[in-house]
Amino acid sequence: MIDFTVPDELQELLARVKAYISEDVLPAEADVADPDDVLASWDVVERLRDRARERGIFTPHLPEEYGGLGIGPLGMALISQELGTAPLGALGMNCMAPDEGNMHTLLLAGTEAQKERWLRPLAEGSIRSCFAMTEPEVASSDPTNLETSAVLSDDGSEWVINGRKWCITGAIGAAFSIVVAKTGDDSAAGHRNYSLILVPTDTPGWAVERDPEWMGSHSPGGHPIITLTDVRVPVDNLLGGRGEGFVIAQKRLAGGRLAHSMRWIGMSQRALDLATKRLLERKAFGKELARHQMLQAMIADSAIDLYASRLMVLHTAYKLENGLPHRQEVAMTKTFVSEAFGRIADRAVQIHGAAGIALDLPVGRIYQDARAARIYDGASEVHRMTIARELLKLAMTGESTKAATGDLG
Repeated sequence: MIDFTVPDELQELLARVKAYISEDVLPAEADVADPDDVLASWDVVERLRDRARERGIFTPHLPEEYGGLGIGPLGMALISQELGTAPLGALGMNCMAPDEGNMHTLLLAGTEAQKERWLRPLAEGSIRSCFAMTEPEVASSDPTNLETSAVLSDDGSEWVINGRKWCITGAIGAAFSIVVAKTGDDSAAGHRNYSLILVPTDTPGWAVERDPEWMGSHSPGGHPIITLTDVRVPVDNLLGGRGEGFVIAQKRLAGGRLAHSMRWIGMSQRALDLATKRLLERKAFGKELARHQMLQAMIADSAIDLYASRLMVLHTAYKLENGLPHRQEVAMTKTFVSEAFGRIADRAVQIHGAAGIALDLPVGRIYQDARAARIYDGASEVHRMTIARELLKLAMTGESTKAATGDLG
């Protein structure tokens, strides 16, 4: 049975996270010279990391053996909703994308040697990483389109990688990348042709081509285009088994999509808080904006979207934490929450008027992030295709589709 009571120990942790955000993170936002270039103000992030360690909230998602708190998906759902209100908080607590997902991937599939070389310094916050999957020349929503190749050298001791990736979050300054590459050439094998390979970014042939202008917030390290030209890494850099890339990636992406949804809820909450504050502060046509019923309807609809989003995230996190089937719920949650985020941000922009489209104020930036949310980690249309497929599978067997609609029974 699902119990919506937050355990006492988690309540206490959440209280520390909330205090960290209000007392440390939000005041530190003013110390970042350029929100689009956090690396230029990395001393601010290091200061926040020191404070997170002092408060005992650093790297909450990892096991204690790696310096973490061992918090599962359900607890992280609640933590990430708080962190979404102030993106610097996730950086400070060392649970930001893509590093958080890469930590989980290494935990899941890494050898002990790989964990010591890559996971431990990630957990300590001494290095950053990236995940190189998306490519500019193909429709990457269908992962079997990916063209980056990895072939064994003549003596079988190295992988030789060639390809071009783009929108690779955090790649500038990252110590290593988990690269999705084609290691087989069997047309019937489909996704089993692909593997994950660990590539140190100082390897000859790895190059940042350029960092285009992207809509939305800019993570440390940007979202650049990467070229891999005869990049050679030891055969032992294979992460997991050959041909298991997408099986591992799907496990990583389930948690990643949920983590994004959690953070979007936090950002949505901030947008709604800013909108309600605006309604109370401004007047038009002889009365406060808050007394205009059309504007009241806007914030009411945003509250409804937030309520539904929270419950979807918590239910999906519960299933993930308890090892229950969750693929359908993850797809529905990612789709609904990303689109609810867009609706909430859009209403906040409208309520703010000209201030809503000023990119030196928070609402405009939140709106840009909301639009991008429907594309990365699986476009809404692809998730809807997945959802529909599960419904039709049940219908074809004569069963009710109830089991594929988040049913609790």
